[in-house]
Amino acid sequence: MRPEGRRRRASRSEAGPTGRATDAAAEFHSTLASEAAFRVWYEEALPRVYGYLFERTGRVRSVAEELTQETFVDLVRSAGRFDGRSDPMTWAIAIARHKLADHFRRLAREERRRLSLVRDAVGASDDAWSASERRGEVLHALASVPALQRAALILHYMDDLTVAEVAAALGRSASAIESLLARGRDGLRGAISALDEGTDDD
Repeated sequence: MRPEGRRRRASRSEAGPTGRATDAAAEFHSTLASEAAFRVWYEEALPRVYGYLFERTGRVRSVAEELTQETFVDLVRSAGRFDGRSDPMTWAIAIARHKLADHFRRLAREERRRLSLVRDAVGASDDAWSASERRGEVLHALASVPALQRAALILHYMDDLTVAEVAAALGRSASAIESLLARGRDGLRGAISALDEGTDDD
């Protein structure tokens, strides 16, 4: 065998998985660059990504649709990071998995903020389970609290703003916000007590 033949064969062998990954990445980048080719791939990928998210979000269509849209937007934006070591569908599902994790982290943060408000409204002695059970009552009772007090409570507890940040948002002093929060908590407790009394009467 001539030396150049051996060199060509060695070159192909050395490329191995890395070369195949590079080829796969180039092929997918070419797909993304072609509107027609991407549409074909997207129509195949869409039901799989949506189905993955739909089953894992409690079969809530609106949430699954939103996360699916975020997945494909992120996929296109980060296309340069696709290296071909997995197939494009696996990569799309991996992005969807990250979006799902972000979604649940957001829910957990919102839950903690709401529970913080509930605990302050119903008393620090209530444990997290009891507070969670009473969350609906507290959120309903918020409607009876005067607007500025309600705004301060929502911004501080649900949006996790500091007193200074709430003051800046509402155009009030920090001491005024402290007063609004105190009166708002008192108002919430009164509204919840009234709800409890109404339930007892029933």
